[in-house]
Amino acid sequence: MFDQLDTQTASQREAALFADFGARLSACMQTCEGLGTHLQGYAAEAVHDRESLQTLPVLRKSELMKYQQANPPFGGFVDMQSLEGQRIFMSPGPVWEPQIPGSDPWQAARALHAAGIRRGHRIHNTFSYHLTPGGFILDEGARALGCVVFPAGAGGTETQVQAIRQCGAQVYVGTPDYLQTLLDHANAEDKPLKTLERAMVSGGALFPAMRKRYEEQGVQVLQCYATADLGVIAYESATAGVVHPGMLINEGLIVEILIPGTSTPVTPGEVGEVVVTRLDPVYPLLRFATGDLSAELAEASPCGRTSMRIKGWMGRADQRVKVRGMFVDPVQLQNLPLEYSELARWRLCVSRENDRDIMTLSVTLKSVAADSHDAAQIAALSSRLEGTLKNMTNLSGKVQVVDSLPNDGVVVEDQRDYEQH
Repeated sequence: MFDQLDTQTASQREAALFADFGARLSACMQTCEGLGTHLQGYAAEAVHDRESLQTLPVLRKSELMKYQQANPPFGGFVDMQSLEGQRIFMSPGPVWEPQIPGSDPWQAARALHAAGIRRGHRIHNTFSYHLTPGGFILDEGARALGCVVFPAGAGGTETQVQAIRQCGAQVYVGTPDYLQTLLDHANAEDKPLKTLERAMVSGGALFPAMRKRYEEQGVQVLQCYATADLGVIAYESATAGVVHPGMLINEGLIVEILIPGTSTPVTPGEVGEVVVTRLDPVYPLLRFATGDLSAELAEASPCGRTSMRIKGWMGRADQRVKVRGMFVDPVQLQNLPLEYSELARWRLCVSRENDRDIMTLSVTLKSVAADSHDAAQIAALSSRLEGTLKNMTNLSGKVQVVDSLPNDGVVVEDQRDYEQH
């Protein structure tokens, strides 16, 4: 176990989570004026358990972005006087996030420890260190655990493979897909990465077939559920090499599963939106809606840890999807009709082929454009759209012109099967 918190009783955990909650929240509302505005008129000081917490409003990312735009950079939700010497980040949206002071500010060490990662392990971290907190989240946790971290960042596969060989890295950290890219590149050179034994992945779906394939290559892969706003929310555990179902909620977080788009809890066990409360004095987030779907698991984990469990990431409550570790939002495509007046409808579909996420932008043309475009013009249009798609999403994708698309309001469609692949 990481520490005694892993095995505390449910009543002990609830008592710790809600100890002096109302007083602490009231203090946060004084130092973070945006939070005070957001909760104005609510009896914040009276919150003392989960039931009374439900009297507070849910905070959605779109609403937080509006606060930040009106009062940059953090919308008054951060105690600015506590940020001296810290990093700040800008994630897609844009949404600004601070690095909270202290060791392991995103609470990643507990998740890494549950994955069998220990002091002295050499970690190859492929999450991006550019603009967003992605790379720093697990970097800080690994260093707090006593690991040696190589901040590889994203891209440069050949150089990364060389670094793993020369460093003798035992642990890969990054998205699920990119690990296979590194292994394939090394195998193509007939020099397998024999030192890699473990991996902690996030930022994308870890399909069962993918996990099995990694195990067959000698790498045990566990995953954590993390966001730029909150850090590590939940993580997997294993006993004697056997990964247990579901994910354990990280300590210090209050997680609710709500009916999507509402502030009402689902029936226990039903799928709903993950909503998280983290009452940190520097960056308090109250009932923050992640937009992610999951469901609570009733049984305790076989590993002996006693925290609440969820099934893991089960998709999005909105049309926002994660592709190769990056979010794609319908709002990113909103200017398509302005740039391409010949388009009638469009839909971005995300599928899975050969263990890789594939984006396909399907478009229909207005009748006048369809009648006047020959094959060469359609090919040229598709090529231009591919460039625009990459500029809008920072991801490459295919474009196809089709005869029709449903009139159902869907802009981004996730066609991946999270149970079978």
